[in-house]
Amino acid sequence: MTDAVHPRLSAQGLTLGYSAVKVLENVDIAIPDGKITALIGANGSGKSTLLRALGRIIQPLAGTVMLDGKAIASMHNKAIAQLLALLPQSPVSPNGLTVRRLCRFGRHPHKSMLARTTKADEEIVDAALAATGLADLAERPLDRLSGGQRQRAWIAMALAQETPILLLDEPTTYLDIAHQLEVLDLLRELNRTRGRTVVMVVHDLNHAAQYADHIVAVANGGVHAAGRPADLLTPELIRTVFGVEALVIPHPVDGTPLCLPCGEKTLSKRA
Repeated sequence: MTDAVHPRLSAQGLTLGYSAVKVLENVDIAIPDGKITALIGANGSGKSTLLRALGRIIQPLAGTVMLDGKAIASMHNKAIAQLLALLPQSPVSPNGLTVRRLCRFGRHPHKSMLARTTKADEEIVDAALAATGLADLAERPLDRLSGGQRQRAWIAMALAQETPILLLDEPTTYLDIAHQLEVLDLLRELNRTRGRTVVMVVHDLNHAAQYADHIVAVANGGVHAAGRPADLLTPELIRTVFGVEALVIPHPVDGTPLCLPCGEKTLSKRA
């Protein structure tokens, strides 16, 4: 059983690094169930490393990631894949792979090694394609899609995996603004209508403010702060985490924090 005190995905005392170099040390984090969480931080701060550890792509040097009350390190790969789907940054697929065939890969955690695709599997794939607006493109090769359509195809595969938790590493990388919003709108729709818990690494603070319910700011080798965007995104936090000065004002449309980076010279003229 999970609740606000015992979420489905969390970590305690997590230390992460590569070889002898520590990236994050003694990190505690709790991912709110049924919400969208954005991981923010400067380049090299460790936010993608943290996401990979939450998905057991990398092993911690110390500490424990907990998934549904169990240490994720002790769980079988198939059990994890039935609960959690992780999409890496800029995933690569074989040439000629169609959207439907990619989506079918999402069913593998629910089947034995040699089992064939069943009618029930195809119904789930069809539902994932419909949810991501790709039903009409199901037989099209991925390399003939736009950037936003390809990202939606990978998200469709994760949907077909039928996990309650989705982890995404910079899902809007290399996309223009229209395709960025297309992907973010889809993730919000999946969260609101299907109850998916979403954790995503985000570079754009205004995207984090508009789309996330919860923000985790990573800086100085650990979690600097965590909370609601309205409470967390302040000029002081942006200065500490990113080393830049910024104004933060209410967005004129939805009232979410609107972050406006500006040079020190600009601020001194306003003072």
